Amino acid sequence: MVATKHRSGHRSLVLNADRRAHPFARVEFEATALRPGPQMAGHSSRVCPGMVETFSLGRDARASTERNTMPNPNKTKANLGAAWMTESDIRTTLTKIHHNRNQHDNLVRNAVSNLERRRRDLESSLDGIEARDRTSVVRKALIGHRAELSRQSKDARLALTRELSALAERVRSADVHYRSPMQMLMRDTLGSERRSRIQQQIEHSGPVELASMAELAAATKDKELAAALCGRIGNMRRDDRPFNAGELADVMFGELHRELSQALVEAERRVLEALQADQEFETGKGNPHRALQIAMLKKREDEIGAYAQDDDVDDEEAEDEAPEINPTDRIAAGLNARRNPAPEPAD
Repeated sequence: MVATKHRSGHRSLVLNADRRAHPFARVEFEATALRPGPQMAGHSSRVCPGMVETFSLGRDARASTERNTMPNPNKTKANLGAAWMTESDIRTTLTKIHHNRNQHDNLVRNAVSNLERRRRDLESSLDGIEARDRTSVVRKALIGHRAELSRQSKDARLALTRELSALAERVRSADVHYRSPMQMLMRDTLGSERRSRIQQQIEHSGPVELASMAELAAATKDKELAAALCGRIGNMRRDDRPFNAGELADVMFGELHRELSQALVEAERRVLEALQADQEFETGKGNPHRALQIAMLKKREDEIGAYAQDDDVDDEEAEDEAPEINPTDRIAAGLNARRNPAPEPAD
């Protein structure tokens, strides 16, 4: 530490003025060292040169340290805790979710029908009293009956809801492995010797040859060739690329990616629907925020459009009694109706 004295009579303390400041060292100084003092005749107030230099070095060092330690938002971090599920695993889990949701819905539907039957019995038995009193008595009786039905089915409904949430959470954890068709294409051909040989052969290929091979890969659904081409144009300037790598990957895995993406959204929607049905049965009204989430998820499924939604959850008995419809017969019947329209009724 060096003590210096200005001509104006002010003293300042300089820490390590003759040494380079450590990146984590903070320069201590008196506030008066950087503030001009009273000017005397013929002399101007000046600041200690060593003080200014040392403070500048310390500030730059701290700024450099902050730049090196601050997280970079553009840096991709791997989610090492994500579960792995194959396409068949996701389809099987979604089938279990459908079955679980049907069981839960049938349980709630039977309880609601029991409640409605109780309502009709009460209204018919109290037909002789005034409407206002009858409504009050029926409402109070139904509150107690609803609570009793809720207690009886609580354990079964809770078990189904927990199992449904666990299945949906498992599917949601595997979402990181199916972010894009490009990711699926590169993973599917990882470790392929043919892909490595193709990459060596097209290392010096020009844009015309690369475009021709991309057309061949899209036409023949050649995944190794497509992965090698996508890796090759990744080193080229964006304006010089003869084709879009995302479009080529979409040709290979676009349909499967949309199917799995919609399955992930549907799994989350099924859980929210079960929770909403549970709350509506217990309290008589649902959660508006949850209802909005369900509507947004349905809209998202419509936007993906990989397959039709199964909005109506029917009873298993009704599904067994329903006749099986052959899609071919339905299409043929529609074409026949268009070719031979029914005659218009006479006036």
